[in-house]
This record gives sequence, C-alpha cells and structure tokens, in this order.
Amino acid sequence: MLHTIEILTSKEVEIVDITAQVEEIVKKSGISEGLVVVFTRHTTTALILNENEPRLLKDMERIFKELVPKGEGYAHDAIDHNAHSHLRSILMSSSIAIPIENSRLALGTWQSILFIELDGPRRRKVVVKVCQC
Repeated sequence: MLHTIEILTSKEVEIVDITAQVEEIVKKSGISEGLVVVFTRHTTTALILNENEPRLLKDMERIFKELVPKGEGYAHDAIDHNAHSHLRSILMSSSIAIPIENSRLALGTWQSILFIELDGPRRRKVVVKVCQC
C-alpha cells in the first residue's frame, strides 16, 4: 500500500522535516524489519538525509541559490521561468530508501528525512512505501 504525505510550502526554497510522518507510517505498517522508500512526485523538489539544524538548513538554502541562480537565461525559462528549480533538484534525489529495524527507521543519530521545496510555495505530495524483506 502506498501512503501519501501532503506538504504545503510557504516560500520558494524551503526545507521541511518529514521524519515524524514517515516514522508514523512505518509504525502503523506493523513491519518490524524491512525497507521504507520515500519518493517525491515533483521535478522541482528533492529528498535528502541530513541534520535538521536551523543554521545548516539556512546554509543549504543559500547554497542552492548560489550554485544555480535564478534568471540566468536558461532555455527552459521560455516555458515557465523555473529552470533554476529543475536544475537545483538534479543536485539531489527524488527518492531515498531507509532500512527498518525493530519497527523503527534505522537512521543515524543526526539524520532526518528532509523534503526540499525548490519552486514554492506549493502543495506537494510525497509517496511512502513500506516493504517487508
């Protein structure tokens, strides 16, 4: 069964911690050992595992903007002026897989599941699949 997490972002570049929502889905699944796959359905978003520390999140947002600036004459901007968002997303991934151990996410001490909005504000959907293996 696929589960959906809905995210409403409030700014162009935003990092949202979805760890608690994924943990709740895993808990409700009843699976004690396996794998959870988290996938974003949007080409201008991404998922990463990293530390949810406010200054680090601010640094990440700044780096995305510096590495791929908005309005640099990208060809795709002729369609909808968000080429920078698509290009930023290729620096990361649209999915992550995390082991499940003892009905919990087997994350490292400082790891959180972070959803990265790159073309907001928008309403987004992340799909979660819990697999027993």
